[in-house]
Amino acid sequence: MASLDRNNKILFDLVQQPGNNVCADCGAPEPDWASYTLGIFVCLNCSGLHRNLPAVSKVKSIRLDLWEDSLVEFMRERGNSAAKAIYEKCVPGFVYQPQQKDCVVLKDQWIRAKYERREFTGENNYLHQFYSSDQFESTLWKKGKHKKQFFKRIFLLSRKDFTLRYFLKEDSKLPKAIISMKDLNAVFQPEKICHAHGLQISFLHDGRMRNLFVYHENGQEIVSLFNAIRATRLAYLQKKHPTLRDNDLIPQITRHSLKEGYMEKTGPTQREPFKKRWFILCSINRKLLYFKTPLDAMELGSVFIGTESHSYSVSESSGRSTRGGRWHFSITLQTPDRPYVFMCEHEQEQREWLEAFRKVISQPMTPEDYTNEANLRRGK
Repeated sequence: MASLDRNNKILFDLVQQPGNNVCADCGAPEPDWASYTLGIFVCLNCSGLHRNLPAVSKVKSIRLDLWEDSLVEFMRERGNSAAKAIYEKCVPGFVYQPQQKDCVVLKDQWIRAKYERREFTGENNYLHQFYSSDQFESTLWKKGKHKKQFFKRIFLLSRKDFTLRYFLKEDSKLPKAIISMKDLNAVFQPEKICHAHGLQISFLHDGRMRNLFVYHENGQEIVSLFNAIRATRLAYLQKKHPTLRDNDLIPQITRHSLKEGYMEKTGPTQREPFKKRWFILCSINRKLLYFKTPLDAMELGSVFIGTESHSYSVSESSGRSTRGGRWHFSITLQTPDRPYVFMCEHEQEQREWLEAFRKVISQPMTPEDYTNEANLRRGK
């Protein structure tokens, strides 16, 4: 028993060392599980995904399980940093590396790509050839624009002209839509789409945001498409900004929203009845978009959010709406043109929206932001 207690203490000391103190796969702090065949420390959630790879990875709890001397010695010899040097030796910049809050399919395919398929060890150049090819084709289930049903559609990603096309049928000569990489954004939205592999593809159409909601039954296929889109987006950005380094361009490939959710919104005179709308706030393009429902194909409208020095501000207040609103917690977004008044259902939601608005307002504007602001105000 003394030896077993000693082994657990050694593991506790090892997991506090730099590199070992975060999950080897998603970066979650204080991992308390370990793969004793790979020599890495992982969080509880990632340990469950490792259990799906018994031929590659076997896991134990560093707190609850008993560890033999030989396994502890192996963990001491390896650790997260040493494993990273092997399994993440050649990760292309466009490959998305999931974080703690990312969805399961991204984490699962990242783990499988690293340890099961060994895609990033440098043993072969298949991955480079795969994502550098001129075209990537996939058949996806796509939600109908005005219907709840999903229909099979052919998607064709082209590196030659930086576009994503989709076709209604396999033998269709003309695409239903041609989407430029200039404005395309792809993010996983499994809860919104109600499918574990749900992907939302957004782009500008006639100056308004258009959404496509798709999924594939195979996790590897949908994540491969996602990374292929990222590879094509990076190639487009490299051509558009030849003087910038990849480290500056990679954060621009995928745009994640700061906050999404329902609020109630009134009109420009502040006398109109409040209506429930689904809002999305993105920090990169500084826009607040609103839709009737989370699965709307087209936005109803948008609000640009500048900086405090350009007369943008946000404030809170409490009290029941007197114009048909059901919710109590008010937010006023002041812009140079007019104030926008929103109502949140819960105080926690109000705090989260205020924090998100203030984060955008505090960011300095880029030359592109000034152009977007001018275009949006001109279009009103």
